Amino acid sequence: MQFSLKPDYARARARYEAFWEQEIIDRPPVSIILPAKEQKPVPTREYDSHRERWLDIDFRVEKMARELENLNFLAEGLPIVWPDMGPEIFRAWCGCDYIFGADTAWSVPCIEDWEQDGAEATFDEEHPLFLKTLEFTKKLLQKGENKFIVGLTDFHPGGDHLAALRGPERLAGDMIENRSHVKQKLATSYPEFFRVYEIFYDLLREYNMPITSWTPLICEGRFYLPSNDFSALISEEMFTEVFLPGIIRECQFYDRSIYHLDGPDALRHLDYLLEISELDAVQWVPGAGNLGFERWKEVYQKIQRAGKSLQLHDIKVDELSAVFEALEPEGVWFSRIDGIEDETGARRVLDRIRKWH
Repeated sequence: MQFSLKPDYARARARYEAFWEQEIIDRPPVSIILPAKEQKPVPTREYDSHRERWLDIDFRVEKMARELENLNFLAEGLPIVWPDMGPEIFRAWCGCDYIFGADTAWSVPCIEDWEQDGAEATFDEEHPLFLKTLEFTKKLLQKGENKFIVGLTDFHPGGDHLAALRGPERLAGDMIENRSHVKQKLATSYPEFFRVYEIFYDLLREYNMPITSWTPLICEGRFYLPSNDFSALISEEMFTEVFLPGIIRECQFYDRSIYHLDGPDALRHLDYLLEISELDAVQWVPGAGNLGFERWKEVYQKIQRAGKSLQLHDIKVDELSAVFEALEPEGVWFSRIDGIEDETGARRVLDRIRKWH
């Protein structure tokens, strides 16, 4: 596959393949995206509501394509777009009311009572927002053919799916009072998700796309990001009994996976996640106010010692020396390095990373 916005895609793909295998071709993959020297005007349009703006698929496709043209994709930076319908769109397809805001969208819990509502909150292949997301994906693929990469939408299955269907506070209570209902709903929700995943996966593969999503990491096979942000609210015992089996099931379903570990309150579950043999990598997100490589150095080292690849996000240029001293280059992906302002700075950083042994 070739993309006009990324002429050296084959070389970038090879470095990402090495990342998954915890190998090195010449250096770890480094995503660097800078503004293009020549900027084209990006179209704008006024709307009467946020919902109208989100659902104007034709305009969004044109706008996204133009925004990509205004960027310069260096090293392993990739021209990726994905049909963003908000992080809880899967819940809408399962019966939740869905609200579009200025910058994001969210669902309204639809399981008030497990006995009455639990079996009703299921995937509807004829749901208007599911059909709209399919349409969005198809139009991006048609627009981007041989130009840019199109990824999967944001699904967030598993525990986060149930937290949205039920509401996180009530689900936390259910972990004490209605744990059997939680387990039963989890068990039925995964086949629904795998069915949804296959629909979009097959569509992307029809266009020979690598598989990616809201994190700009690619794989030629089934790839996604298992996660459970809800796990920050529960004990290790609850997590391992109720949710860990589903995460293992997800990892077994994918060819490649990187776990999205979000926030310090979720760190207590890391050891259990690292024991999943089918899990390939970890995306550790400390959260706002918690950034800094040195602060989490031991977390990254633990991930590497467990034989998993890892994503380094929001690393600063002046933290590179600390990274080189603490970690091995095999299985590291720099998804963002702050402090690179131009192509000259990018070359200097890449030279430094290339010398990391």
